[in-house]
Amino acid sequence: MAKKLYVGNLAYRTTQEQIQELFSQAGEITEITLITDRETGRPKGFGFVSMATDEGAQEAIKRFNGYTLDNRPLTVNEARPREERSGGYDRRDRY
Repeated sequence: MAKKLYVGNLAYRTTQEQIQELFSQAGEITEITLITDRETGRPKGFGFVSMATDEGAQEAIKRFNGYTLDNRPLTVNEARPREERSGGYDRRDRY
């Protein structure tokens, strides 16, 4: 079963191809998503890598957490589920 990893502290110039090349050393990758700002399209400095197996994910964490890429030490760990955002305006709140 695929395991999603959080990859943080990426340089803004880091490409999906660089992530693919690096993480494929730990195992098969099923998906890579680098997060960008909705309005500007600029990178936000983090992303997610889905590994095909739990073993590949654990190997990637072991190898690449703290690994220096583009002169920045990466943060690699198991991704947590996305939390619901609170606050903000909801039209249902008017009634």
